[in-house]
Amino acid sequence: MDISRIADTIEIEQLLARYAVGMTKDDVEAVVAVFAPGGTYSAFGEEYGVQDFPELVAAAPKGVFSVSTPAIAFEGEDSATGEQPLCFVAQTDHSMRIGYYTDTYTRTPDGWRLRTRAMTFLRRSGARDSGRAHDPRRPAPRQRSAG
Repeated sequence: MDISRIADTIEIEQLLARYAVGMTKDDVEAVVAVFAPGGTYSAFGEEYGVQDFPELVAAAPKGVFSVSTPAIAFEGEDSATGEQPLCFVAQTDHSMRIGYYTDTYTRTPDGWRLRTRAMTFLRRSGARDSGRAHDPRRPAPRQRSAG
C-alpha cells in the first residue's frame, strides 16, 4: 500500500465502523452522518436517499451488524470504491443474514463519507440478491429532486 494512503484507509475504515455501530445501536443520526450529502443506500430493489434513513432504519430488524475490514481501491485524491462483508444477527431470535456491501466513497470538507452503499445478500440456496422487495415493514423511498 502506498504510504500516503494509510491515513485515508484508516479514516474510511473508521467511517464504516461508525456505520456498523450506529446500526447496531439503532442510532439513525450516526448512520446518516457517515453519508455524503446526496448519498444513497440500495437494497430491496430500491435506492434510498439519506432523507429516507429515519424510516428505513426504524423498519429494519434490530441486532448486531458485524463487518470485516473493507477492501478499498482509490480512484484519485477524493474518490474510492470498496467492498465489505457483513454478518447481521437479529436480536430477537439470533437468526443471521450474511452478504456484502459495495461502496463508493468521496472526500468531503468533513472528511471521507459514503456516497453510495449497496447490499448484496448471500442466500442458503447459493443465490445472491439485493433483498426481498416485498418486505412489508420496509418503507418506499421518497422521491428525490433532480438537482
